Amino acid sequence: MRPRSLRLAVFALGLAATTLIASAATPAQADPAHAPRGTDAAPAGVGPVFSATDRLAREVAGALADPATRDRVASAVTAGPVDLLTAGFGARADRTARSLNQAVLAAKGLPETTGSVLRLRLGHDGMAGALARSERPLVAAASTDDTTTGVVAYDSAGGRVVLDPIRLPARPVLVVEVDVRKAMDRGLAQVRQELVARGLTPVRSTVTAQAGYWATKVNAIRLNDDKEPWIKGAAEIFNVVGGFGLDGKPTVNIVEMPYLDNDGTIYYPNQLLVHFNNYKYNLADVVMWEDDGDTNYRDLAKALITALLTVVDYGTYTPLVNAIIDAMPASWWTDDPDYVDSWYTLSTGSSGRLNGAAANGWMDVAPYWVQQL
Repeated sequence: MRPRSLRLAVFALGLAATTLIASAATPAQADPAHAPRGTDAAPAGVGPVFSATDRLAREVAGALADPATRDRVASAVTAGPVDLLTAGFGARADRTARSLNQAVLAAKGLPETTGSVLRLRLGHDGMAGALARSERPLVAAASTDDTTTGVVAYDSAGGRVVLDPIRLPARPVLVVEVDVRKAMDRGLAQVRQELVARGLTPVRSTVTAQAGYWATKVNAIRLNDDKEPWIKGAAEIFNVVGGFGLDGKPTVNIVEMPYLDNDGTIYYPNQLLVHFNNYKYNLADVVMWEDDGDTNYRDLAKALITALLTVVDYGTYTPLVNAIIDAMPASWWTDDPDYVDSWYTLSTGSSGRLNGAAANGWMDVAPYWVQQL
């Protein structure tokens, strides 16, 4: 699932539309369209991460020409995602996987110590039966383009097949992708470190006059259904929660929502989103982002630092949402990470259903008193 990117014009017009309710549907099945061999047209989503995963998809498809390798991989991937650096596809494919993993780490601004971030998974749970019947799978890279009109897959003979991005293909498909959960955990930890180094993340207050403090708790949350391609996996959602620290400097916390996998689904996390003991004013903003694989965390940290250092405390609260969004590279509005939605000026008294400013989701929130031990 990927909540569709919204344009900056939404904010320029100041729109506050109501939440669109839609239910996710199981994709219909479709037969693939075979592209001419030797076609060099680049598939959609041609950023550095997709270029690497697409190349690796071709290598993996070629390795599956060997029946023993194909049977072993089919059995493994049916049980769950497979680490592509340890899967054992043969000397050539293994060398390519190691090289491309390094390229992906560099493209995402991650250190080499992160290890493997490339994996292979089944395109849809419903394809397991076909693999069990020894049907030959296609191999495709997970696109990072929201508006892709075709999923490019490869067969073991070197053929290139274009699949419908909405209707589930009749033939089983294995997907080469970034392990976004692992990459995001490491990447956001790196972002937090850089924000701390610049004094832009508040130090937790350990003592309060009231022996506790107010927080905003998310009781329920839902993002809209946007009919995303079947090849995309679960979303990885994180929030940039911004306000003014006790020293008057703009400051942010990164809050992850690892449970928020699918749009069109209501989740009940009971998660604390804003901790008001860290803020000078009784207000904070939330900007929600989603990462499907292309996020460069080094660039994210730089963008946040740039945005926050331009905001001045004039003695009254200044919303940080626009500053954060405006600082993001223009390419992030057509590629990862996707802007999902934002919530302005949450306070200690915020309660009930709050629609996002971009009308792409809502949260049910309530004040929560955090008792000091």
